[in-house]
Amino acid sequence: MEGGAYGAGKAGGAFDPYTLVRQPHTILRVVSWVFSIVVFGSIVNEGYLNNSAEEEEFCIYNRNPSACRYGVTVGVLAFLTCLLYLALDVYFPQISSVKDRKKAVLSDIGVSAFWAFFWFVGFCFLANQWQVSKPKDNPLNEGTDAARAAIAFSFFSIFTWAGQAVLAFQRYQIGADSALFSQDYMDPSQDSSMPYAPYVEPSAGPDPAGMGGTYQHPANAFDAEPQGYQSQGY
Repeated sequence: MEGGAYGAGKAGGAFDPYTLVRQPHTILRVVSWVFSIVVFGSIVNEGYLNNSAEEEEFCIYNRNPSACRYGVTVGVLAFLTCLLYLALDVYFPQISSVKDRKKAVLSDIGVSAFWAFFWFVGFCFLANQWQVSKPKDNPLNEGTDAARAAIAFSFFSIFTWAGQAVLAFQRYQIGADSALFSQDYMDPSQDSSMPYAPYVEPSAGPDPAGMGGTYQHPANAFDAEPQGYQSQGY
């Protein structure tokens, strides 16, 4: 149950690349990684323009340098985040600690939701600045395809990161249904919720009366019998 809930294979098992690439969340990470390259690559390569009247370049998005900086920054950081969690997907089957596996899944939920929000903000910001851009600033329509591509893939990235958050939440729910996920493993003999303490042979273990005061020999008809076996001579 644990291996199925949190990744391929059992905890501490060998890395299986075939199983890894078939996992939906890993596929979405790779797609998000590609989208982030398209966004920041488009802006870095063709997002800045210049003309003969000005020496300094300006951002293609309404001459707003904040728009270009936002797109590049979010794209690069999302690119690095994808690499980090792809590495985590590879290492995940080796994690034997239930607490560590739980933390990894929870961080996946939070980080994916975080990036889905930032891509939404980025899409709205770039689309708005592109809409109000003045044609006279770019009479030759230089870099327009790259500018539109950055906007489009910012939009697509919203869904790829939101999809990762949903898949991570589903993995967390599956894990929460297993006893090994919610709490550290506890020896059933130490579980106070058990109605009866386990039977311990007096000659093979501690005195039942010393087990936390939870064991009491029931009073019944056999109490009147002599304790132990007494041999008789013939």
